[in-house]
Amino acid sequence: MDGFFLTGRKADPAFTWDKLEGAEVVLFKAGQPLAMFKYACHKAGIDFNKIKAVNPGGAADIDKAFRDGQGQYVQQQGPFPQQLQADGIGHIVAQVGKQIGPCGFSSLAAAPEWLKTDMAKAFMRAYKKTRIYMNETPAAEIAKAEKPYFPKIDEGVLADCIATYQQLGCWTPHVEITQAAYEKTLDVFEYNGLVKQRYRYEQICAAPPATD
Repeated sequence: MDGFFLTGRKADPAFTWDKLEGAEVVLFKAGQPLAMFKYACHKAGIDFNKIKAVNPGGAADIDKAFRDGQGQYVQQQGPFPQQLQADGIGHIVAQVGKQIGPCGFSSLAAAPEWLKTDMAKAFMRAYKKTRIYMNETPAAEIAKAEKPYFPKIDEGVLADCIATYQQLGCWTPHVEITQAAYEKTLDVFEYNGLVKQRYRYEQICAAPPATD
């Protein structure tokens, strides 16, 4: 699931995506975040071109711009929006992932030859264990372990973000890319003109190495 959020200046339990039309929204300028956001707008039935996009730069620039007063809404990945909310600067109003549905995240690229090796099997065992851990471990415990990587984020905020991602389904227990998720990912990038043809699922996706 896409892990980006929309944050507004005010709490809005009745938020609908059409409120973005005519509003200033601080956004990523390109890449996967913008592609996903544009597709979410499409799914919501609104015209992206009616949004007054503000593109200050990368994640840190976006956060600073909103904190400095730019935009009525901001698009960010966790835990930035949760920290904005904790600081009383903004309120999360929507999750982009819910608007789009499951995609091929998180996917791993590998050569077919490597998938047959013992290293691939060992990697997949660790990867499976980690995904189960991320789903079943209390968010506060994960936040405590991850806190050194997020020195500017409050530990409670980090736990809130992790709990949200657990509920959203960002770390599904299964590790294979399902055909439905793959096709949805193609839908997103085809809509944005970023892929020229739809490759068949069998051309791109492989079954994970057996770990038994």
